[in-house]
Amino acid sequence: MTHGGNAVKKNLTGLAFASPWIVGFLVFTLYPLGASFYYGLTDFNVFQSPKFVGLDNYSELMRDDLFWKSVRNTLYLTVISTPVNLIFSLLMALLLNRRIRGLSWYRTVYYIPTIIPLAATSLLWMWIMNAQYGLLNAMLGRLGLPQPNWLADPALTKASLVLMGLWGVGNIIIIFLASLQEVPRSLYESASIDGAGAFRSFLNITLPTISPIILFQLIMQVINNLQYFTQAYFIVSSTNLNAGTSGGPENSMLMYAMYLYHNAFQYFKMGKASAMAWILFVIAGAITWLIFRSSKRWVSYGGGD
Repeated sequence: MTHGGNAVKKNLTGLAFASPWIVGFLVFTLYPLGASFYYGLTDFNVFQSPKFVGLDNYSELMRDDLFWKSVRNTLYLTVISTPVNLIFSLLMALLLNRRIRGLSWYRTVYYIPTIIPLAATSLLWMWIMNAQYGLLNAMLGRLGLPQPNWLADPALTKASLVLMGLWGVGNIIIIFLASLQEVPRSLYESASIDGAGAFRSFLNITLPTISPIILFQLIMQVINNLQYFTQAYFIVSSTNLNAGTSGGPENSMLMYAMYLYHNAFQYFKMGKASAMAWILFVIAGAITWLIFRSSKRWVSYGGGD
């Protein structure tokens, strides 16, 4: 009886210590998830009580041209920006892993942009990409190259967002750099003795060793890009690029999260916005599952698996 009482007391004590997290999870995670799922099945505009409409919100989205435009824009950004960011970050990490003079200064410089607020970053790049007096076009003009209207040409707006994304990959670089420093030097020494060059060592030693980190970064980048919002929204809202549209010239910068935001807080279609949130959840979950399935072929955990 005493032993049972002690066990119950220990369990209650553990629950008491865990209660802040449990309450936070129930109130700020589980309840919002359940509420959004329910609202996705209703006609709800905040000012009136929800009216159950079943799958009408989902069927309406399937007929919504702007919805599909936002899906295409977001998938474009995800498919292009994710590998570009990962490859660029890995290359920078390889360079920063070399023993050169002033290395700590270079590492600091590459990381600093990640601590700058996204609104300030967006404002900076709006100036850099300005068609009339932007730094980027000034440099292209000096080289005798075309000077495009980066943020007003529908064919270039998403490419501009991809280019902007390279500015803030310092956190990815730092994680890649840490993983590179964990690769045993003995492996490179053995490969050198066997006559392997730098490129072969990179393919056969570096990439397999850091492949779990690449998997992690790939998943995080995909999820982040599927939720892309701040930069595009700030650029469209801070200029006259949204004249007559909700996503820049020809809605070329209308991202999925932007359209969800418009439905929720501009059109007050909370039911439709909740349905969009669950569609995004399913898409992100499906892509993450596919990445995990494919990882069996290219990720090595060093345990013989």
